Amino acid sequence: MRIGVSGGGRDANRVAEQATRAEAEGFSTIWFAGGADGDPLLNAAFAGHATTQIEVGTAVVQTYPTHPVHLAGRAVAVADAMRRPGFVLGVGPSHQPIIEGMYGLSFEHPGRHTEEYLQILSAALRGTGVEVDGRDYQVTVAATGKDSGVPVLVAALAPRLLRVAGEVADGTVTWMANARAVDSHVAPRITRAAEGAGRPTPRIVAGLPIAVHDDVDEARGAAAKQFAMYGTLPNYQRILAAGGAEGPADAVIVGDEASVTAQIEALFDAGATDFWAAPFVVGEDRNASRVRTRTLLADLASR
Repeated sequence: MRIGVSGGGRDANRVAEQATRAEAEGFSTIWFAGGADGDPLLNAAFAGHATTQIEVGTAVVQTYPTHPVHLAGRAVAVADAMRRPGFVLGVGPSHQPIIEGMYGLSFEHPGRHTEEYLQILSAALRGTGVEVDGRDYQVTVAATGKDSGVPVLVAALAPRLLRVAGEVADGTVTWMANARAVDSHVAPRITRAAEGAGRPTPRIVAGLPIAVHDDVDEARGAAAKQFAMYGTLPNYQRILAAGGAEGPADAVIVGDEASVTAQIEALFDAGATDFWAAPFVVGEDRNASRVRTRTLLADLASR
């Protein structure tokens, strides 16, 4: 199974330690989340430089604050700093409260913005060249013939971005999409788009919170508090509804070892190519929950 885990922090040594541990435990990927208060690209460079084979990914870099040509240059710099293949660039438009409320930028047309952005970014990374005369970007990227080898994944939840992810990018990285949502919504749309564009089978990275804990009600109660914010954002509300979940607590993966294993296997059966595991702690003995979750994930990753 391709199982990845979350990493993060502001200390280069700590990030490097996280990555070397994840690599030693057999995880396929270490994912670094993006936000307004940190730089996942910097952490990816630290992690990739300290390791030899684990994939290093961003999930995700926000598109609005960074011009696509500039982001392509930064992505190539990360790949160069790693001194080896294995960097995957995940990007996404983020959400209205962040883009408008924090950055003061318009979030009126996120679908259009992201489609134009990806045309430019992908061309710059692949060296194919492109001219985009759009509503949000008017950019000419000269063909270089030099492919950076950096794949691009899109945080795609809605139909338009799933189409774009299949047509232009290398796949999608989702958050809060359970097995039902992947099976009925994500996989069919992105796969159909890739086939129509003559593109390879797209990668589908399904990210979900996870905790191995015997008391499922207690685990869901903890998840309801820790992940409440995601239930307030329209994009996540829609993907939760597609999965038949009333809120984040219904989408998380929780239970004992056998139950959690079955839920992870269901994600792959639904069409996911990767599982991005985001462990969270439950109960008074927080370390016990953490250890059980990590142990099971490492065991499944090594299969």
